[in-house]
Amino acid sequence: MPGLPDRPEPAVDLPGLDLLPESVVRLEDRQLKLAATGRGSGARLVVQAVHVQELAGFVGGETSSNRGQYLLLTPRSAHNLAQLRSLLGWLRPGPLGLRRSMGFGDRIGLATPGHVRALRVAGEGLRPVFAQQSIREMARTRRGPQEVLDDATWGVFSSGWRLGHGADADHLKTPDDVDVCAAAGYTLFTFDPGDHVQAGADTLSAPRLEQMLERLPWAALEDSTESMLQRYRRVPATVADLDIACGDEPAARAAIKYGPAVAHAARLYRRLREVAPPDCEVEISVDETDSPTTSFQHVYIATELTRLGVRWVSLAPRFDGRFEKGSDYIGDPGAFEADCAVHAAIARRLGPYKLSLHSGSDKLSIYGAFRRCTGSLGHVKTAGTSYLEALRTLSRTDPPLFRDVYALARSRYGEDRATYHVSARLEATPEPVQVQDAALPALLDDFHVRQVLHVTFGSALDEFGDRVRTSLDRDLPAYEDDLERHFVRHLQALGAA
Repeated sequence: MPGLPDRPEPAVDLPGLDLLPESVVRLEDRQLKLAATGRGSGARLVVQAVHVQELAGFVGGETSSNRGQYLLLTPRSAHNLAQLRSLLGWLRPGPLGLRRSMGFGDRIGLATPGHVRALRVAGEGLRPVFAQQSIREMARTRRGPQEVLDDATWGVFSSGWRLGHGADADHLKTPDDVDVCAAAGYTLFTFDPGDHVQAGADTLSAPRLEQMLERLPWAALEDSTESMLQRYRRVPATVADLDIACGDEPAARAAIKYGPAVAHAARLYRRLREVAPPDCEVEISVDETDSPTTSFQHVYIATELTRLGVRWVSLAPRFDGRFEKGSDYIGDPGAFEADCAVHAAIARRLGPYKLSLHSGSDKLSIYGAFRRCTGSLGHVKTAGTSYLEALRTLSRTDPPLFRDVYALARSRYGEDRATYHVSARLEATPEPVQVQDAALPALLDDFHVRQVLHVTFGSALDEFGDRVRTSLDRDLPAYEDDLERHFVRHLQALGAA
């Protein structure tokens, strides 16, 4: 049955190691599987073969023979994983296309089996992206693109997930970012030209508007002021029935706000086409800005990207309302649905392409609206919520470590929050000594504590990363239970089945 592993009984005993049955794969006279004292760093790859030459390609470890079988017990290394990918095509990430999809994110590198469990429980109607990490997150967790992708791939292998998955190099800002992620084998490249967005354009005075319009990078845009204005004196026929205001002033504001970002995205796109396979996909993200993307500005972005030859599979506008880390949507859900409906209509008419909802963790109150508006053309990104579930697990299984992480988070929140849109107040979080062990898990449901823990992940993993991974690795089923419970709610709300 597609998506399920072969499960033959092992012909050779593995003393002292527990076989992970979902990982067992039979290739003619070979078996490939993981055996471990835990699913993470303690896991080792087992290659079992009838002929010794069938162990070729795997390196390290120990070779033995027993009952007519050869056995190689070898580390979970990058080299051995590359060999596995060459043998098992379903381990390699692929393009997502226009199917509904969800990015899970994993800042520790142990979450993929829990994500797979949630998908199997909720239904497999969303295409998963297991390896998803922004350049900013990689820097803060001291993990490179290859390590992020490899950790997710080992999770796919150990779980026996064969239904396809993507790998998202998220929030890329420079050509160097593109190069390193392309070399690692990512299949979705999310361009973030947010540093080039001029959010104040929406409120510029008329004289200032005229001045800034003339200063736009027209050469990079392969355009001119007059040509651009002429193009938008009438709304494009494909969206004419959506009641979108057009004219010189909206066009000028859109060009000032997003023109340099469009030019930068086009530069990144051209670099991608030089260094990556042709089936790699692109997402355009302008969500991390202060002001929402209006319907006309969405039309402008899509029209200009198309004119410059950019092709993309999804676009993340800045929606109405507040999308803070670790919390539900803050705003009027009805206003969000009305805003999303217009953006979704534009995406269908000018693409089709998917709308992407960033900072999507825990936005349960608007998932239904997002699903109704986008249908199959929707993508949701989560990231830090899997890290928070790891801390929930530690709050039960290792309270002293959780207290250390929590105390550090409170001390670092003032500095680490600078690059995030959050509103948690430190004074609303209790001192660690004020909370009994039995009450620690409930802290993960407190708005202020969640955000404090969420945005300080880099500091926490820098200080306690080895302890966190070791502790989770001792009781990974507990972490997977928490991930399954948490993500089933997300997936069901998004209509996974």
